Amino acid sequence: MAPTEIPPPLPGKKRRIGVMTSGGDAPGMNGAVRAVVRMSIAQNCEAYVILEGYEGLVQGGDMIKEMGWEDVRGFLSEGGTLIGTARCKSFMERPGRLAAAKNMVLKGIDALIICGGDGSLTGADKFRGEWPGLVAELVEKGELTAEQVEPFKHLNIVGLVGSIDNDLSMTDATIGCYSSLGRICESVDYIDATAFSHQRAFVIEVMGRHCGWLALMAGVSTGADFVFIPENPPSDDWEKEMCHIIKQHRDMGKRKTIVIVAEGAIDRNLNKITPSMVKDLLTNQLGLDTRITTLGHVQRGGTACAYDRMLSTLQGAEAVKAVLEATPETPSPVICMIENKIVRRPLLEAVKQTHEVAEAIGAKDFDRAMSLRDAEFAEYYQAYNITTSSDQPKLRLPENQRIRVGIIHVGAPAGGMNAATRAAVAYCLARGHTPVAIHNGFPGLQRHHDEGAIKEISWLDAESWASKGGSEIGTNRGLPSTDLETTAMCFAKYNIQALFLVGGFEAFTAVSELRKAREHYNSFKIPMVILPATVSNNVPGTEYSIGSDTCLNSLIQYCDACRQSASASRRRVFIIETQGGASGYIASIAGLSIGALAVYTPEEGINIKMLDRDIDHLRETFARDKGQGRAGKIILRNEKASKTYTTEIIANMIREEAKGRFEARVGVPGHFQQGTTPSPMDRVRATRFGVKSLQHIEQFIGKSKDEIAADPMSAAVIGIKGAKVLFSPMEQVESKETDWKDRRPKDEFWMDLKSIINTLSGRPQAPKGEGA
Repeated sequence: MAPTEIPPPLPGKKRRIGVMTSGGDAPGMNGAVRAVVRMSIAQNCEAYVILEGYEGLVQGGDMIKEMGWEDVRGFLSEGGTLIGTARCKSFMERPGRLAAAKNMVLKGIDALIICGGDGSLTGADKFRGEWPGLVAELVEKGELTAEQVEPFKHLNIVGLVGSIDNDLSMTDATIGCYSSLGRICESVDYIDATAFSHQRAFVIEVMGRHCGWLALMAGVSTGADFVFIPENPPSDDWEKEMCHIIKQHRDMGKRKTIVIVAEGAIDRNLNKITPSMVKDLLTNQLGLDTRITTLGHVQRGGTACAYDRMLSTLQGAEAVKAVLEATPETPSPVICMIENKIVRRPLLEAVKQTHEVAEAIGAKDFDRAMSLRDAEFAEYYQAYNITTSSDQPKLRLPENQRIRVGIIHVGAPAGGMNAATRAAVAYCLARGHTPVAIHNGFPGLQRHHDEGAIKEISWLDAESWASKGGSEIGTNRGLPSTDLETTAMCFAKYNIQALFLVGGFEAFTAVSELRKAREHYNSFKIPMVILPATVSNNVPGTEYSIGSDTCLNSLIQYCDACRQSASASRRRVFIIETQGGASGYIASIAGLSIGALAVYTPEEGINIKMLDRDIDHLRETFARDKGQGRAGKIILRNEKASKTYTTEIIANMIREEAKGRFEARVGVPGHFQQGTTPSPMDRVRATRFGVKSLQHIEQFIGKSKDEIAADPMSAAVIGIKGAKVLFSPMEQVESKETDWKDRRPKDEFWMDLKSIINTLSGRPQAPKGEGA
């Protein structure tokens, strides 16, 4: 066969990067493709997509297609994978890989970014290992010339994990897993309502052959009575154990029963546990009217949630960076997420550890299977077990170590406040402590004579709170300093021996005030922990506040609707005003998640030159589009980005400068951003952090008031910093990390993302020396 006649790449020719989706589909994959394409172009490379996964690589020709900047417009809000995915048997054989290698050389591609599951990524790394031999064979057979293959001596592979099961080791989250969890929780919430109405039991089967992440997180998020996961099967007499817990819950007054079963659920002898088996037990042993629901492929469907859009975008951008930094000796990396940090891990090592989980399960080594999952997984499992039942004699502390824990919400409502409180209440009761709800914040405490203002909470009171938005015990912006004397008196009167605060910057301020007032009031010398909860995500000491994810999901839902309207009208831009106080976090991450044209934040401010550049960019964009494409645009403006350039004024300026060629509209979602039902991420993190907060408080049991006051960690904030969850002493955070004037952290981690947001939106930047 004669060599295919194409000229060899010219010296200095642009690098060509290919991207493909392979294996299954997962919400968020399109965001990864968009990020890879646009970041490649922004880095002066050419971007190619491989249609239908490995099948496209083997077939070549038009299945390997160059993509321009506008070709990936609108990808972020689409579910599934727009470039297709397919199983490919031919790639599993050497002749198929030989054809794939030839097609890549013909297209001039020497780097491949693959978004798929562990099987797809393993295949890709094998392809890389064989690459020199494949290329040599193509020359030997005369299908390519030595000149043609000379620039393609090495193949560069970078992996992104798209999997709703979240089954890859070495990462906390895979692209698509939180969207899928959202679909499950939404379904269970609907089922929950009918179960309560009819006092029924429901057995719900979710995906996860070797990984129980979806089942476990759904259990935590919905307050399920029992969960079956493959990594840690229940005890040998699980039938009796499950029936005992569910009967106990029913006897306490619970009207509904939810049991979640992963599709790979087994007992400790590796026998399959099926939803039918569970149903028969509940029906025959407990006499419950029981139904089975198998959610199936609905778990894969729909658009990606805010977190998956952000994750896929940041990982796609990092993948391009990894390609450009790689050398022939660099092991193929997979892009991972640890807590709040994007990291690279060796691809083969991550896949090997993933396979070891299934091997450990097969060998009945369940402790090892759990240890091979990340630390976060084990913590969630522990938190679920502690919070699922109030009757756990093994966990109960001796009477002299039991304390009264005050629980208070401070500030505006935020999704997950109730889940955190439910977890704290359940933990307290399991350990023998007394949880005391302080209703309506510090003003409620200071009006302690009001009936029910300070009240002990029972397990049944809080049991149903996991999925509820708002604040069931009431929240208020009032601070202790309004009346420190009465606050101190109430702490003493009601014997509050520890304080768990859930709230935003006001809660942070409240702990600061109480800590400083310890020298005057003995009753404040108790352990205090604040769990940050605010849509603004502006609490110092953490990169993540409960409620911010719920806010982002509500905001992108609103923005998607506006973009649809703008796209249908062809020539329209929406200027949407976001919440966030003096922190631009919500505006920035929403901008990243929806592909906003521009984001205006208080940290950068707004000036006339910036607006001038952005309006010029709008003019050029609409002129190029000629009304043919779906060219709806979104600009996000934080509510405090500028006192002068309000949302309405910016819209008016755009209208004026557009001269009728396009139009501007204003959108103010306001309190819609607080959301209704909390997102699964806010629910599960609220539960985990709630349990950890109470465990931190327990370290001070038995210490004197003066010993407690002398310990900086006795007043602490729990949070995520980089790749860790940790407690920070308030004394340090309030003095060194807090911008009190603007009510935000001095160092905002997400500011580093601004350049990616602008790069991927194509927003023109200020010339050097001009500033913003």
